[in-house]
Amino acid sequence: MADSPHLSGELSTPESGAGGVRWRRFALLTVPAIAVTAGLGIALAQGALAASFAVSGQQFKVSASSLEGEGFAQYGSVDVNARNELIPVAVTAIREAKLHDLCQSVVTTLPVIGDISLNLTAGGKTPVEASNLFVDATQLSGDAVFSNIEIGRDASTLNKGPAEAQGMQDLFAQQADTVSITGLHQTAWATNAGTFKLSGLSMNISKGKKECF
Repeated sequence: MADSPHLSGELSTPESGAGGVRWRRFALLTVPAIAVTAGLGIALAQGALAASFAVSGQQFKVSASSLEGEGFAQYGSVDVNARNELIPVAVTAIREAKLHDLCQSVVTTLPVIGDISLNLTAGGKTPVEASNLFVDATQLSGDAVFSNIEIGRDASTLNKGPAEAQGMQDLFAQQADTVSITGLHQTAWATNAGTFKLSGLSMNISKGKKECF
């Protein structure tokens, strides 16, 4: 019929005009968002997100005169904060670790009061002991020695660190039988551990900026 709407294999997609829906532009905007959401869902399903909790908006610093570990793995991942924002991190996972002269610090800036520092120290005489230790870091430095290290291994195939220490398939990772680091300095978003034994624990809160390094 002459008055019938035209039917074809394509939808009519006006690019402009009053009330017209810009379908192509809409698709360009929504497809990336859907892809990110799908990727996040896959990461959650595979356990590829690092911390199992929403991280705070503050990083903290950790130092130790030395660290000795058995079963080392390291790979890239992401943390998530309370706003559901993704934060890239390098996960360092150690099956059994000992740290000497551990220091942990975080600085909070409050209205009127200014900077407030929380400092935690332990392991001055007897080393701090941790099992299944995971640190989600953005910076790490020190003098390191590894035994039987594998660099460039697929993150989904790691098997020397804790059982849960695996990243997403095709991503870069490294692992070693043992690791020894002296003069450890690390900036992190989160730390998880199966057990964390802090000998000689001391915690102090003070005004001003007082960090481990």
